[in-house]
Formats: sequence, C-alpha cells, structure tokens
Amino acid sequence: MVSKNKRLAFRPCFEGVKLRLSSGVGRAPRAIRLTESLAMKLELTTPALLFPAISLLLLAYTNRFLHLAALIRTLHGNYKQTPDPLIIAQIGNLRFRLRLIRSMQSLGVSGLFGCVLCMLVLFEGWVGVATVIFAISLWLVLGSLGFSIWEIRLSARALDLHLSDLEELRDARGA
Repeated sequence: MVSKNKRLAFRPCFEGVKLRLSSGVGRAPRAIRLTESLAMKLELTTPALLFPAISLLLLAYTNRFLHLAALIRTLHGNYKQTPDPLIIAQIGNLRFRLRLIRSMQSLGVSGLFGCVLCMLVLFEGWVGVATVIFAISLWLVLGSLGFSIWEIRLSARALDLHLSDLEELRDARGA
C-alpha cells in the first residue's frame, strides 16, 4: 500500500535526466544527476499558497473597476451639460478599460476556482489530474496579470494625453 504522502507527492520525469556543467576552463564537463530533492512536489498546501495573492488581485481589480465606473458616470453627466467630442472619446477609452478589467477578474476568479478544484482532486489522490489543473490555474492567473499590464499601460497613456492637453494650454498662455 502506498502511503498518503507518497500518493500526494508529484515527481516529474526528472529521473534519468543529466545536466552537463563545465567544471572549468580546459576540463571535461562532468555529468551531474538531478536528485529527487529538486523534483517538484505538488501537495495540498501548494495551490493554497495562491489564495492570498489572488484575493488581493481581485480586490485591486474591483477597486479599479468601481473607480472607472464612477468616472464614466461623472463624464456622462458632464457630457449631458456640455456636449464635447473629447468626453465621448474618453468614455470610449474607459469602456474598453472596463472590459479589460472584467476579463482580468474573470481570469483571476477562474484561477482561484482551479486552485480549489486542484485541492479537491489532490485530496482524492489524483496527482496527475491535479497537476494539470494547477498548471491551468497558473496560466489563468498569468493571463489576468497580462491583461492588468495592458490596462495599466492604457491608463498611463490616457493620463499622458490628458497632461499634454494641459501643457498645450500652458504653452499657449505663455506665448
């Protein structure tokens, strides 16, 4: 009978893999066998380590979403009072950023769901399936972070455009 610790341990096919390292100039390379201590072990606690990180990311995404929604409402009110094509362009940009944030949230929640599912599968002892689920969860969180970088870049570009407008006003007054 296999012990519970042996069932939950994941040992990828590192056995038999040889790593060549050079031991110096003019010397022949020597082969070093990777030991089992270097092999990854997927245990119940591994997916649980992502819970705090994903929770904080989702909180940050939600705060960003709420802030942009409030800004859109304000711009909408301003547009009703004094129609301006620049406000329409800003609302369009903000609308796209809201879609990005929704995608970030969806990927983050899916990654969290995958971590929980991975823990359930590990609890059942299906290490191979759990490994695949955990890898998919990591890719989902990575995708969420990628969308976050995209949204941050759009935000920075929008601020640059806004500030360049102010710089043009300053230059026009100074001239």
